[in-house]
Amino acid sequence: MPRGEIHPAHRVESLSILNEDGELDRDLEPDIDDDLLRRMHRFMLLCRRFDERMLNLQRQGRIGTFGPVQGQEAAQIGAVACLDRRDWLVPSYRETCMALWRGTPMSGLLLYNAGYNEAGRIPDEQNDMPISIPVGTQMLHAVGIAYGITMRREGDAVLTCFGDGATSQGDFHEAMNFAAVFRSPVVFFCQNNQWAISVPRDKQTHAKTIAQKALAYGMRGIQVDGNDILAVYAATRDALQRARAERDPTLIECVTYRMSVHTTADDPTKYRTEEEVELWRKRDPIRRFQKYLMDKGLVSEDEIGDLDGQVQEEIAEAWSETQRLMKEYTDPLHMFEHIYGEMPPYLAEQRRELADALAARGREGGA
Repeated sequence: MPRGEIHPAHRVESLSILNEDGELDRDLEPDIDDDLLRRMHRFMLLCRRFDERMLNLQRQGRIGTFGPVQGQEAAQIGAVACLDRRDWLVPSYRETCMALWRGTPMSGLLLYNAGYNEAGRIPDEQNDMPISIPVGTQMLHAVGIAYGITMRREGDAVLTCFGDGATSQGDFHEAMNFAAVFRSPVVFFCQNNQWAISVPRDKQTHAKTIAQKALAYGMRGIQVDGNDILAVYAATRDALQRARAERDPTLIECVTYRMSVHTTADDPTKYRTEEEVELWRKRDPIRRFQKYLMDKGLVSEDEIGDLDGQVQEEIAEAWSETQRLMKEYTDPLHMFEHIYGEMPPYLAEQRRELADALAARGREGGA
């Protein structure tokens, strides 16, 4: 048998449209409505300031541990802006920007991070799955939803998000293989922020890119500059269109950087240098996009300053609303009411036991 080469059906592309100096490749510039561009900028800035406020609140002990998103705003907003309302979003635990864009109130995210189950409820009009803490498990759920869409012959798509560390999990490979074999309309959106907690990307995989892992499963893979919101938007829009029209899954690798801590329980100075962080700080996705918008005459420095003040006022109002809700949620039995649509018997029994114990304590106190 002769020796030859096998050529995969797809190739891995890389895409960058707006470089770190804000210089534009006009041949690749996607056609995005001016109002949508302004909205994307607004949510990027809102997410950055909200992230900073939550970090301050956590350091004060007023909310619990969470995963900051600073540095990944372009990746998240560039992708979520491509979703239709009927499409499904299946996040991990760091998709704050996406949740805000889809309509989750800031007070809900604050309450959730303060430990209130009441805040875990997704608004009825959102086809979003809840935050997923176990690494990689949500990809299997996303493929299941996408398979259901195919079975019902609906024209929707699913976007599922994860980090570079999740590509070392078996769930990632199982989900990719199932999606390709059964032609499920799902886009796998990897935010490669260089660190899986303290494990660097080069200790996660020997592959040159994460995107090339798509080839093993017979699907398209593309690597994009994750700090370039135009490139993220263009790649995700195309992938979602293929998913809806052709039931063709795609793996997108967004090369970005986590400029803050992995979670608020983490100390990144133990495993990475300040020089590395400073290098990526110069690639800040927000300033890059702002230069692009100013060059197009869509915003000015003064307007950016005014907008910054507006979003910080909204964040302050959201925290006030959160504090008000905290005072309302004082009944311990509330913890049982916001997990299942139909409470399973074992949980109902636990609720009865707690209700009885609370009632007995009340009688003893009254006596």
